[in-house]
Amino acid sequence: MMASVFENFQPLAAIATTPTGAQILQPLCQTTGATLWVPNSLSTLEQVAVYKGSLKDHIASLWPNHRALVFCLAAGAVVRLIAPLLTDKSSDPAVVVVDQGGGFVISLCSGHQGGADQLTRLIASQLDSTPILTGAAADLGLPGVDVLGIPFGWYRGEGDWTRVSAVVARGEIVQVIQEAGSTLWQAHLRDGHPFYFGFPDNRATTESESISPKARIWISATQQQFSPESDLANVQWYPRVLWLGIGCERGTSKQLIEMAIRQTCEGYGLSENAIAGIATIDLKADEVGIVQLCQERHWPLRTFPAEVLRSVTVPNPSDVVAAEVGTPSVAEAAALYSAQELKVSKLFANVGQKPMLPEQPLLVPKQIVKSANQVGAVTVAIAQSPVEYTGRLGKLLLVGIGPGNLDQITPAAKTAISSADAVIGYSLYINLITSLRRPGQIIEALPITQESQRAKRAIELAEWGLTVAVVSSGDCGIYGMAGLVLEELRSRGWDGKTPQVQVFPGITALQAAASRVGAPLMHDFCAISLSDLLTPWPVIEKRLEASAAADFVTALYNPRSRNRTEQIAIAQRIFLKHRKPDTPVAIVVSAYREDEKITLTTLDKMLEIPIDMLTMVLIGNQSTDIHQDWMITPRGYRIEG
Repeated sequence: MMASVFENFQPLAAIATTPTGAQILQPLCQTTGATLWVPNSLSTLEQVAVYKGSLKDHIASLWPNHRALVFCLAAGAVVRLIAPLLTDKSSDPAVVVVDQGGGFVISLCSGHQGGADQLTRLIASQLDSTPILTGAAADLGLPGVDVLGIPFGWYRGEGDWTRVSAVVARGEIVQVIQEAGSTLWQAHLRDGHPFYFGFPDNRATTESESISPKARIWISATQQQFSPESDLANVQWYPRVLWLGIGCERGTSKQLIEMAIRQTCEGYGLSENAIAGIATIDLKADEVGIVQLCQERHWPLRTFPAEVLRSVTVPNPSDVVAAEVGTPSVAEAAALYSAQELKVSKLFANVGQKPMLPEQPLLVPKQIVKSANQVGAVTVAIAQSPVEYTGRLGKLLLVGIGPGNLDQITPAAKTAISSADAVIGYSLYINLITSLRRPGQIIEALPITQESQRAKRAIELAEWGLTVAVVSSGDCGIYGMAGLVLEELRSRGWDGKTPQVQVFPGITALQAAASRVGAPLMHDFCAISLSDLLTPWPVIEKRLEASAAADFVTALYNPRSRNRTEQIAIAQRIFLKHRKPDTPVAIVVSAYREDEKITLTTLDKMLEIPIDMLTMVLIGNQSTDIHQDWMITPRGYRIEG
């Protein structure tokens, strides 16, 4: 399962030349699905691939067909090996170096566009190592300008990306002109960032006239023309917000459809890089030219029945078209319907962000294109969606972070959090994993009572195409968010595949508390939550009776809140009916956190100790005992008679 977190870096190769290096990289390769290459001298090792000849020649053979290379070699040696192969950061594979002690992971080459910075973080999480990122954006706690649109499926366009990145590194003002696409990235920038969200000069306000930017980022569906003489460094991102409504005569060639799209976009100053997909009537679902074009350009093809298209109000209806296919509009209606189909409010309502709504959704009314050299005719209309098409398969990573101390989080959970585009959870848990978060991530913390809202929000972002980590303390599948997310997916008719779901277990609260007091869970035990928010109290009371009577060691979750104080007293009374007053009880507050408190007491005196929602109460069975401040439940049952 963890290999899927690394799927953006496949094919991935790892290279070691010493037994120590191979020993460090072997577990990583098993986790990531990478191939571990070693010289012939290490051919006796298991699960390795052996290269023959020089390492230099072997690296040259791997270079053109691998997305990433991970070395366990001296950084200087790696530099000499790859130097002749470097061409451009937009096409070179990511290169990462792990030191021979396994304590440091270095992003060496293609940090942003190749993803080496991200791969370095993921590997460091797996190896429990320190990531070394030398790029300016990482040092400033900012997303790289050349990667900020990747989570949203934006197309990186023209411009001087190196100069703009240098302006950011110097902390100078960068004007951002965003006319399309998600603004979520803006809401999660660190304080003091250098970005100014203003307008172009022809729409300047008094405030923007006083700003003197050194660079400019355009985020738009419009094709910008950058002058090489400009003092400003300019770059452009293209969110995929343009839906092309297409109508055509049967048998129209792919070439004519392509020409019609190109001419229409050029005529209205729109970029083909901003095209989300093609929409048409369902009668055209098998139109060869349209199907071929969509396959070549990796555009989705959406088709709608005539009755749906008839419901769309368009500026240029046609009686002739209505008589022929049952709707007065194909191109305009299909473009508008696709552009407005996404549930905009769901994606933005929870964070107070407004979508970039176009002034006029139908940017281009229907255009009829013919060619003297081509058979057929094409009708093109273009509408702009307020939400971009990401073109990505969303994922839900349901992550248990354990009791809260970073040492208690599994490497897999750390890697999942670091890999996510968005992290959602209760604010306390979000704060506990601050060091695992990375610049550019969408971080949304919702209050403790809004578990259902967290689940819905995570699903909405994943259905849009983002990778979303939903964090829970302890184990996400034990009184955590995993069940709520899966229940919500089921209610939506989830097919079990889209979005993808992975569950990353964590050390549970009862395990953490038990480890701090000894070995109280060595015999049969159970866990009961005293919170009646989701479970009726009579049901909880029945379970307490059963557990007490059956002599289970019992862990009580959510024992007492500000407004719920009687339940823990009732639980004590129930257990005193079945167990001796001196039965050992452990009360553990915030296990493994800075404010941890541990008290060993007895069943009859347990309410003398402060207990709250961060407390775990462990009630022993008839065999549990205390020895030198350690709580022990024997594996074998001791019967007193």
